[in-house]
Order: sequence, then C-alpha cells, then structure tokens
Amino acid sequence: MEISKLSTFVVFMVLAMAHSSLAQNSPKDIVLAHNNARAQVGVPLPPLTWNDTVAAYANQYASTRLAECTLVHSDSPYGENLAMGYGDFSAVEAVNMWVGEKPNYDYDSNSCKQDMCGHYTQVIWKNTLQVGCARLKCDNGEAWFVSCNYYPPGNYIGEKPY
Repeated sequence: MEISKLSTFVVFMVLAMAHSSLAQNSPKDIVLAHNNARAQVGVPLPPLTWNDTVAAYANQYASTRLAECTLVHSDSPYGENLAMGYGDFSAVEAVNMWVGEKPNYDYDSNSCKQDMCGHYTQVIWKNTLQVGCARLKCDNGEAWFVSCNYYPPGNYIGEKPY
C-alpha cells in the first residue's frame, strides 16, 4: 500500500485545530527515541522515518478519545501504541514507557515473560519503516493522550520482531 504524504502545512493545521501539541517533542525527537530502541537490539537499517499521513491518522483517532480519555485501540490499518499521562507527559516519554516493557519480552520464546510487551515489540518491529504520532490534551484538562501509529504494522503472531 502506498501512503501519500500530506503537506506539512495541512498536518500542522489539523494538529492545531484539534488542540494537539507535540511542542515538547519534535517528530525528529520521537523518531530518534524509536530508532535508539531499535539500535539497542540490532534492528537492521533503514531507520524509522516520520510519516505525516500516519501522524494525521494518529491525530484524528486521538481526537475521538478525548471526552472519555480512555486507551481504546482504533481499527487502524497501522500498528498502534497508545499512552496516557499527566503533567508535562510527552510523546517521547510515551515511547520510553513502551520501551520500558523490554524486560518483559523473551526473544527465545518470542513471548512476554510477564505483563505486557506488545508496545515494545511494535516500537522495535524490523519491518516497520514509518511512524506518526499525536499528543492531545484530554477534555478533563489534566491528562495527555498519546497515539503513535506504525507503517507497516508489526506484532504478527508467530513472527519475531527482529
């Protein structure tokens, strides 16, 4: 599937209208956080890159979750990681939280030892080439909703992430 790119201007307008803020983290910062985690386990090149179309999808979906501010996955054609945090919770902090699941993943058995590890495996999925994220303030005025979407998606049953 070919993903067409939206112009940067259109994406920024969509983000602004939805009261989204990546102000604490640029797309470059978010991609770097992903690529650092991928490098730690030797995910082969090319590195992950930012995709404006995927970011627009993340923003659109996140905007539908702001009233309840609940972490419910979309029925997306992309891979998806969701997080919620308070204070100055940033998209990079969300990525670091997902990468924090690394000790739960057992490569030999390709399974989670305990708790969750699927967010982590999506971050490092070797066939994923692009990411786009959105960070929006929930309607309660307290929490931030972060959505990162991945193309192509990962976490296929029976396949190892790298």
